[in-house]
Amino acid sequence: MLSHIIDVLADPIDGTPLRGADDFTRLVSESGHSYDVARQGYVTLAGGAGLRYSGDDAAMVAERETFLSGGHFAPFVEAVTEHVQQVLDAGEVADDASPVICEIGAGTGYYLSHTLDSIAGSRGIGIDVSVHAAKHLARCHPRVGAVIADAWARLPIADQSVDAVTVIFAPRNAAEFARILKPRGQVVVLTADTGHLAELREPLGIIDVESGKVERMIEQAAGNLRPVGESDTIEFEMLLDQSSIASQIGMSPSARHIKPEALAERIAALPSQMTVTARAKVTRLEPLPR
Repeated sequence: MLSHIIDVLADPIDGTPLRGADDFTRLVSESGHSYDVARQGYVTLAGGAGLRYSGDDAAMVAERETFLSGGHFAPFVEAVTEHVQQVLDAGEVADDASPVICEIGAGTGYYLSHTLDSIAGSRGIGIDVSVHAAKHLARCHPRVGAVIADAWARLPIADQSVDAVTVIFAPRNAAEFARILKPRGQVVVLTADTGHLAELREPLGIIDVESGKVERMIEQAAGNLRPVGESDTIEFEMLLDQSSIASQIGMSPSARHIKPEALAERIAALPSQMTVTARAKVTRLEPLPR
């Protein structure tokens, strides 16, 4: 619910605080800008230029819901939550502090809701550019506020107000993360690693994850964020049937680059079940000293 995180939200145009108006059917800033809350519970907070992208369409969001609800990525979810807890412990966040966790590219809220369930009293801001995702995100957890916003623009969040930022296979705006994090806050990034879904690459004609991806991310964040320790590699095997494989590809960018008929034909040629490797790295970053 947006009321749970209204103290952290800010006008995307000028950064002034927001408040709920008309029983939280609108959010209004101190400078007078007004943003309607959709009946599904999410709000669009975009600056004067509006949104440059539309994000995942309804079909991709549906495939994401189907695949993730099968629990196939559970080790990734557990790893992200564990690292968020470590961030809060390192920052000596009190148990009754109601820490704020912001997920960028939160999709349907699958990861964020799990983290909120695991950390008592925590509050979540889920940011995504997709309207279709936001409809799911708004109802994924009672302590989540769903916001449509551009991850590459100024985030509609107050300075130094967030305890942890999570980014799961999503865009990273280092300058904005450094701005919104509390002095002892950190970013938890889950990045696909070379070998992720390796068994599907050749038969389905999808490109492997580029090598050195984490190193480039750290290099690009320099000047705003620095790594905290070494990255953790999370690797496990999944037993997937053809339907689950179709959902996994359907929720990913690969769905935009392969014609549906060709993809269906290639998946039909796979075994009825096959073992597929999942591999990613968890990296933590902190703001440079202010």
